Amino acid sequence: MSDHPAHPRWPRPGELPAWVVPLLVGVVQLAGSFGAQSDKYGPHGGPHLDDPRHHMFRELDPFGVALLVAGPVLLLARRRYPIPVALGTGLVTLLYYLRAHVYGPAFLAAAVALVAVVVAGHRLLAWVGTLTSFAAFFAVASLIGVDVERRGQGDRLFPVDRPGLATAALLLGWAFVVLIGADLVRIRSEKAAEAARGRAEEDRRRASDERLRIARELHDVLAHNISMINVQAGVALHLMDDDPGQARTALAAIKEASKEALTEMRSVIGVLRQQGEVAPRSPTAGLDRLEELVGRAESAGLRVRAEFEGDRRPLPAGVDLAAFRIVQESLTNVTRHAGPGPLTALVRISYAADHVSVQVEDDGRGVSLLDDHPGGNGIHGMRERAAALGGTFSAGPRPGGGFQVRAVLPVHEGTEEK
Repeated sequence: MSDHPAHPRWPRPGELPAWVVPLLVGVVQLAGSFGAQSDKYGPHGGPHLDDPRHHMFRELDPFGVALLVAGPVLLLARRRYPIPVALGTGLVTLLYYLRAHVYGPAFLAAAVALVAVVVAGHRLLAWVGTLTSFAAFFAVASLIGVDVERRGQGDRLFPVDRPGLATAALLLGWAFVVLIGADLVRIRSEKAAEAARGRAEEDRRRASDERLRIARELHDVLAHNISMINVQAGVALHLMDDDPGQARTALAAIKEASKEALTEMRSVIGVLRQQGEVAPRSPTAGLDRLEELVGRAESAGLRVRAEFEGDRRPLPAGVDLAAFRIVQESLTNVTRHAGPGPLTALVRISYAADHVSVQVEDDGRGVSLLDDHPGGNGIHGMRERAAALGGTFSAGPRPGGGFQVRAVLPVHEGTEEK
């Protein structure tokens, strides 16, 4: 990644304040029209005053200047009322040219209004309206226009020239250029809007996935430790009078489980910290902490045997965390639901070249609330963890009694390790 800062992007017209474009259009129309008039009548390249062509255009008077200003003023409302603004600027431009003022860039306000109509989604209306307006202009100019030989005779309100074929072709050509340009702007705006919607949807999906991940972490962390605390609290209450020494052991286990719950909960909630805050310093849960997990389960009265098959090695962080949480949730549910009596659980971790297998089974009564009933999240959360990594998950009663949970989590080559 380059260390150079990204070049600033010019804002799109739609991102600017509503008055910026009308102001620029007004300045260009006034300056361009006066400049065109000066060039036409000035000493540099323009016709002499005795040349009959100097009557082709009427000099800008206050009414002509007002028409040049009126169009940009109407553009202030183009975003909210694109169609009325287009009609208004079209009428102003038509009056300007019927008054036979110098051409210049006087059509710019109408062009901007036309683009606003197309971008607003009224493409057909823009094309039909533009062609209709040109037809009306040519019809009126043909009826009231003056011929070349009569130019300059009298003081007519609309001393426009009668348009010829070349003039009509030129103006229609400019109209098509504006309409096609407006279509291109519309297409680009729609693509930009679609891309923005796609980014927003992706952000929402990521936020949803992150909330789900945090919910799973909180469930796994709290459910395991609170279950241990609940079991040991019951033992302590039962033995408080008869066997104070055993009750003390149970209370010590409660203290350790609550400490572990707080530590892991701080680690999980750390993902919600604001940028710039110090990251949690507690170690991330993984299979290297399996001995601690087994010890806490045994302190709750559960006999646990852990076995490893294959070459034990570091795993990618996501796989390592998922494997640990699946074992943790499985042992929690053995403690909760496997029934009374001394219980034994077997935890088997099998390492293969492209996956790791996690299996937890117990010798309980085999009737478990782990099944996907509406009130529980255990099986559902473990299945989601495995599915998120592209793995498989199964859980159910064992044929000889008890319950079994098995997950196969793929380990992709080149994945960053923990």
